[in-house]
Amino acid sequence: MQQPIRLAPSILSADFAQLGAEVRAIDEAGADYIHVDVMDGHFVPNITIGPAVVRALRAHSQKIFDVHLMISPIDPYVAAFADAGADIITVHPEAGPHVHRTLQLIRSLGKKAGIAINPGTPVEAVDPLLADVDLVLVMSVNPGFGGQSFISGALEKIAALRARIDRIVAGTPRRIDLQVDGGINQQTARLVRKAGADVLVAGTAGFAGGPANYAENLRRLREL
Repeated sequence: MQQPIRLAPSILSADFAQLGAEVRAIDEAGADYIHVDVMDGHFVPNITIGPAVVRALRAHSQKIFDVHLMISPIDPYVAAFADAGADIITVHPEAGPHVHRTLQLIRSLGKKAGIAINPGTPVEAVDPLLADVDLVLVMSVNPGFGGQSFISGALEKIAALRARIDRIVAGTPRRIDLQVDGGINQQTARLVRKAGADVLVAGTAGFAGGPANYAENLRRLREL
């Protein structure tokens, strides 16, 4: 069953010169999660931050740190991000040879485990993994850079995953977040919500206009 909407602003769109202050500001503006995009210049064509930065930011917010690892190899770094303060660690099935083992590793460290699918990854790729995850992330852009346009084909994937998740959790207290990341704005937020998403990653739309605008940015997205 679809859950209340939650917003996870991506710090990829924040001012990196003032990252601690930016995290505090988006927290106070009403973010539900703090979304942290970790990129290595190998699995995706960009380089962002590592566990040391996550550790430094942890003191600036008590909100859920939703850490999306776009790195390969992945297993050698999971423990470092868990220790740095990640609450949710999301990985891609293509990032390592044994993704089920990676999900088990995340859970063994006391963290919630997420699985992400790229625009070119079929929904069926996560079917064997749904029993072992707390979050499914649908990428509605190709990972690597902020500010990209929404890929409409993601809507079909969101709807298909909504049905799969609902079947798995039916009659249980279990919850699996269905998250969407990429090109989220006031128009696309409405579409992905209708398709079944309950967590929206908003980079540009969340951090637009500087701290004075963050609360209004999030209010507009949440009302949709």
